[in-house]
Amino acid sequence: MLAALALAAGGVHPAATAPRPQTLYQSPPRQAIAAFAQDGPLVAWLSPSSTSCNVVHVLALANSGQIRLPDQSPGASNVTCHWDVVQPVRLALDAEADDVLWTLREPAPAPLPFDYVLGAGVADPKERRFAEVAHGRNGIGLWFAGVAGDGKTLVYAVSSVGYIDQVACLSGGTCRKKLVGGGVHRIAGRHDTIVPGTWATVAVAASGSRVADVQAYAVTDDGRPIASANLPVEVRDATTGKVLTRVVPHGAPEAVALAPHVLATLERSSLGLRIAWYDANSGVPLGSIPVPKGTSPELSASDQLIVFRVGRSIRTVEVQSHSAHTLARSAGDPIGLSVEGSRIAWAENVKGRGRIRAIFVGGRG
Repeated sequence: MLAALALAAGGVHPAATAPRPQTLYQSPPRQAIAAFAQDGPLVAWLSPSSTSCNVVHVLALANSGQIRLPDQSPGASNVTCHWDVVQPVRLALDAEADDVLWTLREPAPAPLPFDYVLGAGVADPKERRFAEVAHGRNGIGLWFAGVAGDGKTLVYAVSSVGYIDQVACLSGGTCRKKLVGGGVHRIAGRHDTIVPGTWATVAVAASGSRVADVQAYAVTDDGRPIASANLPVEVRDATTGKVLTRVVPHGAPEAVALAPHVLATLERSSLGLRIAWYDANSGVPLGSIPVPKGTSPELSASDQLIVFRVGRSIRTVEVQSHSAHTLARSAGDPIGLSVEGSRIAWAENVKGRGRIRAIFVGGRG
């Protein structure tokens, strides 16, 4: 799939009977959407506000019931309400517990801007503050690796970077850096526990009671953790940390998605970018296709489809047939593009107004 050339050559085709996108929700005028997630029958999004409180909305698609998070009653001082929304904002949803996890960045000017990892739930709407993730301009500190949620699993991941020899650096010597820790953190209510066995992580995904983590292999000169094809992508039990599957990638993974029976990665190698997919239970390779270098480092997968985007172009790969299709073009930059069952959904902003769009493939359900 090599952009327009591959399209002309037959590598990517508009879906022959592609269903039209539907609008599941449209915000009031001058109310944008900064982040979006979906899980089961629920969708969630974060609406920023420069004049009042930022709000995380949770919507039940079955009956249009909606709740606003976190608690903003008088005296409920919280970060979500008072901080500016600075991208990137990350959002994950756990439909079984009706909990949401999101991040907000400390507004400038700050000597060491950091991301708060925050959460709240339908049953317990009071804001929870789980972590402060920050690194300095020298790259020393914590690097955020993402959030993920599915079923009863809600996680975030980080990498920790330090000096190889801090004394030498302070005395004018070398200031080389190394990975010193990190891992995948599982959120259960107000409890934040690290998934046993996980370490420095650059990407994370969740499916049911399992998590997939892309381990960091090294750091760049500026301290940014990077992955490598030299390390496997591991699927673990989210509670015990037991390794269930190891997948050996052909390139350095830049994104990962996990479904009950499929693990998908966006991999970079000397040949360019590829989306590859594997049996999530055995690690056996199932297929791969080349994708344009402008492919966003975001993936979502079901057992039938892998969903990704190139700019505003929303695309899929069929796991069984290995065929790639262009489903639609978003009116604004797609936010939180993901697949849940037969529903492919994303948020977009048009003229300052947010809306949630969806395409139902293979029947509605």
